[in-house]
Amino acid sequence: MKRTVLVVAVVVAILGLGALAASAAPTYIGAEKCKMCHKVQYDSWAQTKHAKATEGAKASKEWKFEAACLTCHATNKDEAMAGVQCEACHGAGSDYKTLSVMKDLTKAKAAGLVIPTQETCNGCHDGKDHHKKQAFTRDVHAHKAAAK
Repeated sequence: MKRTVLVVAVVVAILGLGALAASAAPTYIGAEKCKMCHKVQYDSWAQTKHAKATEGAKASKEWKFEAACLTCHATNKDEAMAGVQCEACHGAGSDYKTLSVMKDLTKAKAAGLVIPTQETCNGCHDGKDHHKKQAFTRDVHAHKAAAK
């Protein structure tokens, strides 16, 4: 009897953890992982102000460390993911990162891939304070950082 109860308890725990894992929120994987398949886009992005958003903000006279600044100047509102990386605009990639999902746009979108629009840009580029309005373009990866 004790053995049956133990087996049932283990099965319930495993199934419960499986359901919990399946319902967990997607996590950020970082631009380095995206680079493995999207090298051209990564290399272009690495030259942009987006890539350097955290260090640019810190170098500014206006910088005073506030968590609110990291909302736009870092991915996932975290200095550990410095800059406006891929997932800041395309959504956390843990659920759509695999090749089998990324090869199918419908699957990728269903798994959380965001196709950015003007509204995506407006999340940070809202025209308030120092948040300059920016027009969304399809070739956003090609926008190089301005020379310093």
